[in-house]
Amino acid sequence: MDINLQNKKIELIQWLSTLNDQALIEKIMVLRKKEKTDWWNEISTAEKSTIEKGIQDANNGKLTSHSNVKKVYEKWL
Repeated sequence: MDINLQNKKIELIQWLSTLNDQALIEKIMVLRKKEKTDWWNEISTAEKSTIEKGIQDANNGKLTSHSNVKKVYEKWL
């Protein structure tokens, strides 16, 4: 694990252990719960359908190589 990330975690733990602001603690708890939420349950039906169609296309071999896509869209990249 990156030592800088580890240091940040320790710093957050130390800060959190001294925190007395109930509202801020509640916001952190909401953030924590949101991080545990499955993103699939948060997206729209249209987004789910699009993802499922893409998976189906991939399973059926309906794919375009990255190099071909780059050629088509190179003027925008």
